[in-house]
Amino acid sequence: MSNGPVFRFAPSPNGRLHLGHAYSACLNQHLAAQVGGTLLVRIEDIDIGRARPHFIQAIFDDLDWLGVTYARGSLRQSDRFDAYAQALTQLRGMGFVYPCWATRAEIRNHIIDQPGGLAAWPRDPDGGYVYPNLYKRLSDWERRALMWENRDYAWRIDIDALQAVAEDKNGGPIFFTACDALNMETEIETRVDARPFGDIVIARKDIPTSYHLSVVLDDAYQNVSHVVRGQDLLAATHIHRLLQIVLGLPAPVYTHHPLLRAIEGRRLSKTAGDNSFRALELAEITAGDIRRHLPPPLGDGHYEDFLV
Repeated sequence: MSNGPVFRFAPSPNGRLHLGHAYSACLNQHLAAQVGGTLLVRIEDIDIGRARPHFIQAIFDDLDWLGVTYARGSLRQSDRFDAYAQALTQLRGMGFVYPCWATRAEIRNHIIDQPGGLAAWPRDPDGGYVYPNLYKRLSDWERRALMWENRDYAWRIDIDALQAVAEDKNGGPIFFTACDALNMETEIETRVDARPFGDIVIARKDIPTSYHLSVVLDDAYQNVSHVVRGQDLLAATHIHRLLQIVLGLPAPVYTHHPLLRAIEGRRLSKTAGDNSFRALELAEITAGDIRRHLPPPLGDGHYEDFLV
């Protein structure tokens, strides 16, 4: 492991990289170079239902074509399920985690039956409906009976308890440090409050982790000092700081960069079918062309020319 600053680019192998990934990867490389740091590539493949092995090599091929330099050798999250399970057991032992058998349909139907229905129900920072605590206050007997039925379930974390214990352990309010991508010397301290998320899913019956748990464990394991990722994950940082404190993990410095968006305004994504940046090669567009048109501080921001 490097003794200097460590950055990481952490894609999921469920499709080819698009221009949004190109910006994040190149920005990580750029900021790491500014401080004499190391860039790691981590393969986030805990979603075993969507991950595809052939996309793992494609990630490295795409990064090499783009000219991104990174430390050779990568961590695959699917190799670390034992570490995630151990941390989940630790959180359960602290009394933060409980099993939940609610399906999406069950949650939605419960909310519809409440006064005001879906329109009046609180949304979390990511826009989803806050979990209505359907299985939170069961007795031990009731939980054992449901376990015997062998139905699918998820592990949810009691976010109020997690916030309270983390603040107590911290000796007061919790903050995370965020830097501006245009000026890494500009730091903003943000007070942490994850309670608007409600009791999020922290793991599943067959997968002993979620993004939230695996990312804080892997960042600590890899000595990541700087997390540079999209603004869509800014709110999740509140959850991550709480987990870092209760699990005794170090806190990186965060930078949340703007998202690249399609012509109609939505953010670029694989699920929306946005073309990979390697597909531009067929139009005789070079890696240099792409880098020159990425947003600042890398280029002039005219990447929309590649979306038509």
